[in-house]
Amino acid sequence: MSKDRYRANDHTFAICAYGESQFLEECIKSVLDQKLRTNVIMATSTPSQYLTDLSNKYGIKLFVNEEKIGKSNIATDWEFAVSCAGTPLVTIAHQDDIYKKDFSYEVINCINRAQKPLIAFTDYAELRNGEEVADIRNLNIKRIMLFPLRSRLLWASKFIRRRILSMGSPICCPSVTYVIENLPDQLFIPGYKGGIDWQAWERYSREKGDFVFVNNILMLHRIHADSETSAIIKGHERSDEDYAMFCMFWPKWIARIIAHFYRKGELQNNL
Repeated sequence: MSKDRYRANDHTFAICAYGESQFLEECIKSVLDQKLRTNVIMATSTPSQYLTDLSNKYGIKLFVNEEKIGKSNIATDWEFAVSCAGTPLVTIAHQDDIYKKDFSYEVINCINRAQKPLIAFTDYAELRNGEEVADIRNLNIKRIMLFPLRSRLLWASKFIRRRILSMGSPICCPSVTYVIENLPDQLFIPGYKGGIDWQAWERYSREKGDFVFVNNILMLHRIHADSETSAIIKGHERSDEDYAMFCMFWPKWIARIIAHFYRKGELQNNL
């Protein structure tokens, strides 16, 4: 990769750690066991001996957001993690998820094929009760939505990616690698919970550059009863946020109809 713009040292897995997740150690092992070894850090606004012990065990630097202890939100946590990485490419790793061995190698390789990469994201499967699940309706619909981006020629098309996002968010947030130098200074806007990633994609979709789709299942998104995804879906926050997002693309009456059916599909994420 000597002739490529981005190399292994240009990428960081920034693990956002919160509380004392029983799955965190498995996530750490997966990012350390990459075919192409890149940088790994851990960031938190909920420091504990548990996190300190894990960072020491695996030789990972732990960054604590002292300003936000006890009062952080998803946006500030993610921004802090990115700021600690200090590399042009950052993958915000979610503590419950697992990254396959080829993740960093394939993502960096595809980013290097883009003219002006904004974000790169991969196909993914879900982890349900310890089993990898890839062939389910919700994931297959997302793959259909992303089908146009299988073509490298369409990565830079604002029209295509905005049409895709107008029907929902098929991009799996923990699979995304951010090309920091080509994105807005503020990556995430506080206020949203479940829809903070979709809101970010909508903003980035207006920028000149490429949405790089790596059409391989390279990470596993864990679905369990205590996950942030499941918690948000149980409440009304996600429905309200989804409707607000659809209103960015459609008249309100159309947005309301689409949001209704979108909600039914998202319920598959809940156990």
